[in-house]
Amino acid sequence: MNTRILDGEIITSRLDDIQAYDGVRTKRILAFVIDYILIGLLMIPVAIVVALFGVLTLGLGWMLFGILGPLVALSYVALTLGGARQATKGMQMMGIRLERLDGRPIDGMLAIVHTVLFWAGNAVLTPLILLATLFLDRKRTVHDLLLGTVVVRDDAFRL
Repeated sequence: MNTRILDGEIITSRLDDIQAYDGVRTKRILAFVIDYILIGLLMIPVAIVVALFGVLTLGLGWMLFGILGPLVALSYVALTLGGARQATKGMQMMGIRLERLDGRPIDGMLAIVHTVLFWAGNAVLTPLILLATLFLDRKRTVHDLLLGTVVVRDDAFRL
C-alpha cells in the first residue's frame, strides 16, 4: 500500500482514486435518513424497557426518557460505524463507508466523536454544514476534516 503526505495528513493511494467519491454526498444524505428511521424504530423497544424499569423503581427510572434518544443513537453508531464494516446500516445500504486517512480502522470512540461533532456542527450551522462538501477535498465535511476521516464508496475497493 503506497502512502504519501498531503497537507500534513497521511493519505493512502486508494483514497486518491476519484471514483471512490462519486455520488458520496447524495448517498451520505440518504444514509442519514435511513439511519435515523432505524434509530427511531430501535427506540420503541428501549422505551418499553425504560417504562417497565420506571414502574419497578416507582417512577425513578422514567428519568432515563430524557437521554433515551442520544443513548440509542450513540450506541447504534458505536456498534455499526465502529464495527468491522465501518459503516452504519444506512451507509451499508447506500454502499459507502467511513475511512481514516491513515488507514487505521474506525473504533467505537471515534465513531461516537464523529457523530457528536456532526450534531454540534448541525446545531451551529444547521443544514449549511453540507456546503463544506462542495469546497473541501474528497467531499469531506468539517467533522471529517477535524478527525482525519473520509467517506468513500464501498464498491470502489472491492475486488
